[in-house]
Amino acid sequence: MTVARLRDGKLVALLLVVALAVVVLFAQLAPTRSAFSAKVTNGSNSAGTAAYFMCASAVDADDAGATFRYRLGEATGAKTAADSSVASSNGTYQGSMVAATPSPIACPRDTGSAYVLNGSTSFVSTPTSVRNPTTFSEEVWFRTTVAGGMLIGFGSNQVAVSGQHDRQVYINTAGQLVFGAYSTTTQVVTSPGAVTDGAWHHVVATMSAATGMRLYLDGALVASNAAYTAPENYTGYWRVGYDTVSGWPGQPNNFFFTGSMRFAAVYTTVLTPAQVANHSAAGR
Repeated sequence: MTVARLRDGKLVALLLVVALAVVVLFAQLAPTRSAFSAKVTNGSNSAGTAAYFMCASAVDADDAGATFRYRLGEATGAKTAADSSVASSNGTYQGSMVAATPSPIACPRDTGSAYVLNGSTSFVSTPTSVRNPTTFSEEVWFRTTVAGGMLIGFGSNQVAVSGQHDRQVYINTAGQLVFGAYSTTTQVVTSPGAVTDGAWHHVVATMSAATGMRLYLDGALVASNAAYTAPENYTGYWRVGYDTVSGWPGQPNNFFFTGSMRFAAVYTTVLTPAQVANHSAAGR
């Protein structure tokens, strides 16, 4: 009886030792576990909801329809505005070309500087004439305190004053954005407020037979007219920062834009409201 109890006790002890060894081994092989969990929330960071975090990424997504995409980030004195689109249609800096890195700057997560236009000689010309673009989108980031000057548009001359000119986005004497086309008469849509507050703004103007004219400011549609569907029929050049706006409503005394620019582009498609909003959000 005593011997049997001793044997039973040894067996129980052995089983306990084996069980303890299994528990220790399992603890060593199992994944590390924490005793708590945490959730971090940053309610002030809107970048987390943006489709793109850089302007370059946003415009790259719509590269298939681009006529040109100039980042306007070259160094002071540069002659060539490099085209980052598949069109490889490099532009030319005319007159004074000064680069700066103001703070704040539009598209702050993108590398490169901003293009400073002096209001008297600075603009960008494009290399190739285009026959009567009727479906298009124009886009540029800008900031200014001057009520006047053309931001981006289409004209019959590559570098001199154009005899025919429309599809233009300019700032009128009240500091408002105006998008104009010409077909027998001038056709314009105008932003309700001024943009000469010295802050960075993003503008997109679109036109087609199906959609008419639309003007977007900082990602939102601010003016439109579906009845204006046909611009003037001629061959011309896209231009950035200067051409005549003579004869247009609220025409300024100076047709040169004065201020800073980044990311100018023209597309052969009508950008959708979602695309416009994505481009704008990427630059904030």
